[in-house]
Amino acid sequence: MHGFSYQNGALYCEDVELDGLAEEYGTPLYVYSAGTIVDHFTRLDAALSGIDHEIAYAVKANSNLSVLRLLATKGAGFDIVSGGELFRVIKAGGDPAHCTFAGVGKTREEIVYALEQGIYSFNVESEEELRYLNQVAGELGVVAPAAVRVNPNVDAKTHKYISTGKSENKFGVDFEAIPGLYERASKELSHIRLRGLQMHIGSQLTSVAPFIEAVEKVAPMVRDLKERYGIEFWSIGGGIGIVYHGSLESGTPDWWETKSEEERPLTIEKYGQELVPRLKGLGVKILLEPGRYVVGNAGVLVTRCLYEKKGSAKTFKIVDAGMNDLIRPALYEGHHEIVPLSEPKSGERVKVDVVGPICESGDFFCQDRALPDFQPGDRVALMSAGAYGFVMASNYNSRPLPAEILVEGDTATLVRKRQTLDDLIEGEL
Repeated sequence: MHGFSYQNGALYCEDVELDGLAEEYGTPLYVYSAGTIVDHFTRLDAALSGIDHEIAYAVKANSNLSVLRLLATKGAGFDIVSGGELFRVIKAGGDPAHCTFAGVGKTREEIVYALEQGIYSFNVESEEELRYLNQVAGELGVVAPAAVRVNPNVDAKTHKYISTGKSENKFGVDFEAIPGLYERASKELSHIRLRGLQMHIGSQLTSVAPFIEAVEKVAPMVRDLKERYGIEFWSIGGGIGIVYHGSLESGTPDWWETKSEEERPLTIEKYGQELVPRLKGLGVKILLEPGRYVVGNAGVLVTRCLYEKKGSAKTFKIVDAGMNDLIRPALYEGHHEIVPLSEPKSGERVKVDVVGPICESGDFFCQDRALPDFQPGDRVALMSAGAYGFVMASNYNSRPLPAEILVEGDTATLVRKRQTLDDLIEGEL
């Protein structure tokens, strides 16, 4: 599942000891396993080998240039949601012709930049956006490739903040409105090339059922759009869930048997077995937009315990990472396993809150969780922090952003320097 394990009593990323990295580069510190990223990408690619497909990595999950470069070398396309992400992909050696541009609020500047770079397709979220794209393309004297995002009104049964495929979400065009929109666009928008259709129903899905429901609902529409307008691709989105609970023990049968169906991971093999037969015969290329699946379990956030505070109601372990470094627990109750860098010698646990230094009550990584009794000065790792970790970090409380390390085998490379205090005020007057 990932490249992190205890070796000789110490937690390693592949063949590099994490405590040594923390000693050299300080904490908080993000560490990524290149081997895990490549393994997850290639396994997903193999699971879809029975159909014409392309994996467009969702840059928003982790946009470090070295991560993007690693995936580009393996043949990945890229799903972008801003002009800045397109800029990153290009700087990392990615091909704009294999980029799809999603998002509900593209600006004129972003549209012009993407057209100039020759992206594969704009994934359009409304008729108004499609008409504006046509206007901008006309002013530039070019034709813009586009796919409309259909909202299939399928409940992904995930957290409300990461559900995107229901009619009350802000994303996409209502299922029933798609045929009319494509007909109007084909007749009225001379600077639009209708290249495909796109959908995405949500993130962190742990069951294949919502994927099946969405694919079976939209597939007849894809056939019709191909026949009428010659579309060449169907992007079925991302959303494949990962293991957040028990992430160090996830390879053991005993761990699997103790988990409920909701906590068990959706395997890529199951995903491929169920979806490939339903996607065959459509005559279009299938695009996928995985992000979390590729990088989520490939990263950890290393932090050091500063203090222990015992009160009448709770015991707090105060660490030097905060919600500005990893906001998932505060934002949508995200779970991260917390493990010491030194392997515990006993199974004893104490119930604690692990909290950061930010002046917010929401600045916690867990509450009332039974953990090994690590002490001030000890370092711990927040597991499964490779996706929506650093990319959502901020300078709140004027805290410098952490460094990032990419590990390949026994080689650790600094791929982002830790911010300095001078960096905090750069650009301010």
